Amino acid sequence: MMASRGLAICRLAEERSAGARGFVAKPEKLPDGSVNLLLWNCIIPGKQGTDWEGGYFPLTLQFSEYYPDRPPTCKFPAGFFHVNVYDTGAVCLSLLGDAWNPSITLWKILVCIQELLDHPNPDSRAQRIIYRLFCKNMPEYKKRVCQQVKRYSLLVSAQGG
Repeated sequence: MMASRGLAICRLAEERSAGARGFVAKPEKLPDGSVNLLLWNCIIPGKQGTDWEGGYFPLTLQFSEYYPDRPPTCKFPAGFFHVNVYDTGAVCLSLLGDAWNPSITLWKILVCIQELLDHPNPDSRAQRIIYRLFCKNMPEYKKRVCQQVKRYSLLVSAQGG
């Protein structure tokens, strides 16, 4: 078990230095100044030209000692409005389940989740009410997305970016 943890930490340390343009991903800072490479606080910007543009959405990635053989758990704040996000904030994405591959990096996960925001997968719905809006009342769905973008654009502005 300790060897697995070591592999996960080494891999995450490498990925930490790689980065991806436009995304923020930082390991949790511990009180002693060290970092916990198994827990990352991220910000996913809404993609330009989409209804999500202007929002900066907080996401946590919780890695296990079995990474990269097993995917991390990815969570938005509870109550996040999206077809593929459970009310708890957990992201429902095949890439994080059956389609997981150890070659997938944390940066690839962030890019895929950013893409998922504007291109939900109705076959993998996590919230029935949001799914119904998406399928039957697109104007209301888009209005709710807009409200969420405003909420999360202010959050980042208040935190200084």
